[in-house]
Amino acid sequence: MYATVQELVDALTPEEKAGLCTGAAVPRLGLPALRVNGLHSQESAGGVCFPSACAAAASFDPEAARRMGAALGREARCCGAQLLDVPDVNLKRGPLSGRSADTWAEDPCLTGALAAAFLQGVQSAGVGGCAGRLAVVNQETDRRTLNRRVDERTLQELYLPAFETAVRDGQPRAVVCSAGQLNGTRICEDTALLTDTLRGAWGFAGAVLAEPGAVQDPARTLAAGVDFAPADAGRLVDAVQSGALDESVLNRAASNIIRTLLAASTQPSPADCDCTADRSLAVELAKQSGVLLRNLGALPLHKGQKVAYIGAFAAHPRYSAGHPRAPQVTSAIDAAVLHGRKIHYIEGFPADRDQRDEAEFLRAVAAAEAADAAVIFAGLPECAELAAADRRHMRLPECQNNLIARVAAVQKNTVVVLHTSGPVECPWADDVSSVLCMYLAGEGLGEATDALLWGNADPCGRLPETWPLRLEDTPCYLDFPGDGVTADYREGVYVGYRWYDARKMPVRWPFGHGLSYTGYVYRGAALDADTLTPGGTVTARVTVKNSGAMRGAEVVQLYVADATGAPVPGGRVPQALRRFAKIDLQPGEEQEIVFMLTPQDISRYSPELHAWCAAPGRYEIRIGHSSRDIRAVLALQYADAKI
Repeated sequence: MYATVQELVDALTPEEKAGLCTGAAVPRLGLPALRVNGLHSQESAGGVCFPSACAAAASFDPEAARRMGAALGREARCCGAQLLDVPDVNLKRGPLSGRSADTWAEDPCLTGALAAAFLQGVQSAGVGGCAGRLAVVNQETDRRTLNRRVDERTLQELYLPAFETAVRDGQPRAVVCSAGQLNGTRICEDTALLTDTLRGAWGFAGAVLAEPGAVQDPARTLAAGVDFAPADAGRLVDAVQSGALDESVLNRAASNIIRTLLAASTQPSPADCDCTADRSLAVELAKQSGVLLRNLGALPLHKGQKVAYIGAFAAHPRYSAGHPRAPQVTSAIDAAVLHGRKIHYIEGFPADRDQRDEAEFLRAVAAAEAADAAVIFAGLPECAELAAADRRHMRLPECQNNLIARVAAVQKNTVVVLHTSGPVECPWADDVSSVLCMYLAGEGLGEATDALLWGNADPCGRLPETWPLRLEDTPCYLDFPGDGVTADYREGVYVGYRWYDARKMPVRWPFGHGLSYTGYVYRGAALDADTLTPGGTVTARVTVKNSGAMRGAEVVQLYVADATGAPVPGGRVPQALRRFAKIDLQPGEEQEIVFMLTPQDISRYSPELHAWCAAPGRYEIRIGHSSRDIRAVLALQYADAKI
């Protein structure tokens, strides 16, 4: 009946426009109410539980994120979804955030690349991707009312770039703005952020949605750039009639909502999903997410070994952060039995609480001592990692720490498998032979863990966040979660590895770290020019060879360090990740990796100039295996101060 969005808008009454923008349908025109499906909503309908963002980020693989997004998009489409919420595009400011499981990483380069790829995958399936929560949402405590105080440089260098990449490269149909305030302005009323930056500078053309509970004044919210504001529609109508809100603003918002609805309605009718294929993909992705943190030789396990499996997580794995239960989950024990492993299981400690049973404790120690190797499946109980609540500490339950220490004292081949959404303190780390972190890797976790433990797959995950020695070492320790009114981001740009590197602080395991069952040799690192000029580019090359006897995948990481010596108000970041690439190599195979760099990659944001600048002088291009395992350092000169 109506051929264009404008014709539909013209056919709406003011009340219907306001209704569309606040969550109502318009049945007479066939316009349904806008809704966003949660990332895990299809699981309750029999869908596949894929790795959480914390695990998927450890793959350091945008293509894996894209494939996961496409699978989730297909399943969401089968459920009739219009929009699918994606993992949080915010950064992991610290290890205690209640959204750690659904947040990618501590670094904006990694976060942006993975979020953009995930969005591309979702939207390839015909479902709109919904990126959120803009911006600076790093805790659950008081987040709907909290004022986050963040300086301009920190915003521009850390907290906004991942969103910019996600918007520019992922082209989401919708962006969710968060509740609370940023530097004294309600985020859903921040015209500079939502209109000038999001729509203007980044070119976003979709719908901006306010999350539930964010809207205080719906008229001011729409005027700032929001299109969907859950509130009383009558207040919008009154604002238009009184002249407080220009009707053109309401028309713009309604147009963006209609455009989003039509994009979903023009897709093919939902069809049955191939959950069998998706479950195989979930296992594959879980394998890529496992991070081998330490290995003194206990791994991989070998056929014929007598192995003790200890800990309730071996039978009841933590594979998600309290989301609807997946219908098909294979535990590590199930997988071991399936593959004919010679194992002996002792619960040792429960998975859901910190409780020590002395008889069970002694049984576990005795079994470990009698075995050729002991694998302890440890992690945080689900009650310690609720999505709506921040963690209070970084410790594992004491019953687990005590048993790990005791087992390590009698069994030199002690392996710890961790199930957690983020870093935990590991006081026993130097006493065990091996540590494998599986994060919360979805319903394929058990099969993936089995393959990695027994050498049927090579661990190729890398840490998307620094694991500190203790909570007190973390950058925001003194300011998290704030005083209930304000959260001060006094650490500034020193988040994650930037903080630990600047202070030359020892850590348990650094950002980007991950071991393998094979080895990699870097050679021939070089730049195609020794000077970079404004508007120019320079290419970095390095050849990586698999020097071992097993197929594996290496993550090549490129960091940039400012060695100019120029004064930097607020401090100089020692280095920053600018590029990365994951390459799959057969034994003896080598591959050349090429990275192209621009002046933006060596720049910092100047709040004095309100612009990105690069001081003239020397920079270092660092290529390596992790933030603290640099294999090549290349000198680069920059010839001008402003880009």
